[in-house]
Parts: sequence; structure tokens; C-alpha cells
Amino acid sequence: MSADEFEDRLAALRPRLHRYCARMTGSTVDGEDVLQDALVKALSARAEGARVANFEGWLFRIAHNTSLDLLRRRSRNTVLPLTDNIAAARLPEADVVAISFHTFLQLPELQRCAVILKDVLGHSIEEVADIADCTGAAAKSALQRGRNSLRRLAQTPVDTRLPLMPEAARQKMATFVDLFRLGDFEAIRAMLADDVKLELVNRLKWEGRDRIVPYFTRYAEETKWRFSLGAVEGSPAMLVFEAGAMEKPAHFVLIDWRDDQISEIRDFLFAPYALESADWVRLGAA
Repeated sequence: MSADEFEDRLAALRPRLHRYCARMTGSTVDGEDVLQDALVKALSARAEGARVANFEGWLFRIAHNTSLDLLRRRSRNTVLPLTDNIAAARLPEADVVAISFHTFLQLPELQRCAVILKDVLGHSIEEVADIADCTGAAAKSALQRGRNSLRRLAQTPVDTRLPLMPEAARQKMATFVDLFRLGDFEAIRAMLADDVKLELVNRLKWEGRDRIVPYFTRYAEETKWRFSLGAVEGSPAMLVFEAGAMEKPAHFVLIDWRDDQISEIRDFLFAPYALESADWVRLGAA
């Protein structure tokens, strides 16, 4: 497989890999971080001459192990199994796909893995066992238990409270959104740290105040976007809507601050898959 073909296949599988990583980690943003780490590992393994018989299965195993690494680092893999007091039955795929990341996170790791791979992504039990490095019997049992637990969790009322965030963080993002909406990019550039980093997720990374000028220029030239203060997974965000399609954001932008300066901009314009089932809320008008 040539280098170009290898990277093309990585790009084609990226949305599916993100669906898996996001549900395993319980976060669309953490899922993207894990995915990027997994792709770096895959590229490194190829450079070292790794032989791959099942390309997709190999990538999912790397993504699976990288997800587990993150979960263990943050000590969030201690969820106890739920009791299986509901008869086993396959959840309709549409219902499984719509279940929130937080709900998936309440399943033990192997159950979570089995349900995501089988019912969300369509892998066989044999493929689940290979990716999770377990027996077929263990994968099948985890799948049934995970399905039962999700049926129970799906009946639990959803917590619809607004995300809690520091007022200072909310005000900084509100100011950024207001300036973006007004097209006052000179004012935004004045807020940038000299070593500011820009990531257009799934496309490019730039660093330096002067280097990222084209980013604002291109937004200034585009008239179809509408901007609103919001939150994604509880963090302040700029939600970006297409004019005439205000029901759901097209993408979102996250900002990191160093004191009162912008130290990093992370724009998900080229990663629309990240909003598939993310928890988001609009906190202002668009």
C-alpha cells in the first residue's frame, strides 16, 4: 500500500473512528484527541514496517487501546456494571446512535466497546473480539449486557440543566462571539497571544499571531455563517450555524485563554462528525 493510499484510507475511516473514540471516552472533544493520537500511532507503525492484514480492524484496535489509555489516565474506568433485569434484545440502531456520550460512559469498558462496534458501527462479533482482544464468548456476553443496560438507561430522564461554567470564562467567550458576529477581526487579533495556536481540526495547524491572519480573512469573506454563544460538553464555545438552518450548529469553535489573551483556537469546521451526538446548548442569539 502506497503512502498516499494509506493516508486516503485513514481519511475515509476518520468519521467512523471518531464515532467510536467519542463514545468510548464520553466526549466528542476527547474523542478527537484520542483519534489524533491513534492516527499518529498508525502512521508511526507503518513507518516502522508494520504488516497489516485487516486494515480497518487494525486501526480500530489502535483506537480502542488509545481510548483505554485516556480513560485510565483520568481514572474514569471504575463504573460498576448495571444489573441485567431486562430481557436481552437488540436496540434499534437509530436509538443506539442517538444515545448520548454520557450514557455510553456509564457502561463498563468491554460492554461499551461491544455495543459501539456492533450496533453503531456494524462490526461482527468476531471483529469485536479481535479489536477488544477477548474471546468471542466474552464479546457476545458484553454485547447482551450492554444492550440491556442501555435499554434501562434510555428510560432515565435526561438532565437538561444548563452547563455550569465560571462567569469569567463565559464573558470571555461572549466577547469573542460578539466580535466575530460584528466582523471586528482587528479587535480579535489584538486579543491573540504572540504564540497563539490555531487548529482547523482534520485539516491544518498553524502557530503565531501573523501566521493565522488568513483564518479571519476567510471568515470575513464568508456570509453564510451565523454565530452564537454556546457550550459543548459544558465548555464555553462559539456555535456556528448556516443561515436558514438554525436547529443545529454546523460546527463549533473552542478557545483557550492565557490570562486575557487567546492562546489557542480549535475550529471544527472540517470535522462535522464531531457534532453527531455531542451535548451542546445555545446560550445566546445567533
